[in-house]
Amino acid sequence: MTDTEAPPRVLVVDDAATVRLYHSSLLLEAGFRVDEAANGLEAVEAAMATPFDLFVVDVNMPKMNGYTCVENLRSETVGTDAPVLMISTEDRPGDADRAYAAGANLYLVKPVAGERLIRIATMLTAGRGTPA
Repeated sequence: MTDTEAPPRVLVVDDAATVRLYHSSLLLEAGFRVDEAANGLEAVEAAMATPFDLFVVDVNMPKMNGYTCVENLRSETVGTDAPVLMISTEDRPGDADRAYAAGANLYLVKPVAGERLIRIATMLTAGRGTPA
């Protein structure tokens, strides 16, 4: 990363404050810039106002679930091609397929080890900057 290149910006989207804090603190420690949203609607609004390099999105949330959030992120209205990592407790057959159909790049089941989250976030943001 050059001195003028900012680290990747990540939006962590989860209705559980403890999960947001956990994911955000790991990403911040790894050098990412991190913003948070408590549901899919907040995430879509944030994405319309700010460009992000990665979205870390839960599935089960009030106001707008993760699948609908990703569909909106990929829609013409928002139009982001930034990678989406969905992390959920949902582990039924078809949950990952539904995430990929919505436009997610990767689907993981909670809990996700911190080292794994950082490794995947770094991989998904390659070419969009490198964490400090």
